[in-house]
Amino acid sequence: MRTIEIKQNDGGQRLDKYLSKRFKTMPKSLMYKYIRTKYIKLNGKKCDKSDFVKAGDVLTLYIKDEFFEENPERNYEFLKGPDRLDILYEDENLILIDKKQGLIVHQDKSYHFDSLVLRVQHYLYKKGEYDPESEKTFTPALVNRIDRNTGGIVIAAKNAESLRILNEKIRNREVEKRYLALLCGCPKRESAVLKAYLVKNNKTNTVKVTKQPTDGSKEIITEYKILEKNAKTSLAEVTLHTGRTHQIRAHMAFIGCPLVGDSKYGKGKKNFINGYKYQALYAYKLRFNFTTDAGILNYLNGKEFEVDKVEFRQ
Repeated sequence: MRTIEIKQNDGGQRLDKYLSKRFKTMPKSLMYKYIRTKYIKLNGKKCDKSDFVKAGDVLTLYIKDEFFEENPERNYEFLKGPDRLDILYEDENLILIDKKQGLIVHQDKSYHFDSLVLRVQHYLYKKGEYDPESEKTFTPALVNRIDRNTGGIVIAAKNAESLRILNEKIRNREVEKRYLALLCGCPKRESAVLKAYLVKNNKTNTVKVTKQPTDGSKEIITEYKILEKNAKTSLAEVTLHTGRTHQIRAHMAFIGCPLVGDSKYGKGKKNFINGYKYQALYAYKLRFNFTTDAGILNYLNGKEFEVDKVEFRQ
């Protein structure tokens, strides 16, 4: 018999969800049997798979020792890479990180022990703010993501409640993000709100923009304002009113002004002015515009954060 006290970051979820995350090798059919036959109890009483656990609850478990798997420190994936972060802001609930171009946010096929999310976990582990042994079902996570070759502000949540709130605020568009984009040429108008339609091709990981809706298309709305310009390029501040895959890159290319360095939506050599190897796009400003209650994050409402100096990598 063993007991587990539910920690703060593990609370607020269904019992079966918690158990599935905590005991990864336990078959679900066996887990449900343990619950049904009272081999798993919640606060000393019979429980149901749909019960919600909260911080301070105690689980009593009469299950095989083999399910209490150990995870030695040497096996933690996040310790294999660096812990370096360019931190714009940090408090007890979140971190705002200035992600540089070229760094992936999550592991992909090209992953070699370095991604932004694992850097966050490594950083917080070294600070003593993340203990994977005491809270088994939560790991510090990224709230938003940007392309590998795009730079800018990424939000990391330190606890489960902040992650839940921020995910909701992002989904409801209560977090405003602004981008700087270096364009080939200059649009005809100094500023505009562009509307079009976008279709994603999952096989090629590309999108196509059209004037009129087509099968599977979604409306896109992109606002821009030209800040500077010269004979070859223009610097635009871009605000997304919809958040679609590659929206800025594809939409600006659609109006004849692709991003400098964008090999996917550009037009050959024209895009590689001054030798840029990454698309010249940076999520440089973020503002919290909460229109509904944000719980423990209400103190962020109205606050704005901006990268001091944006340098597009060449």
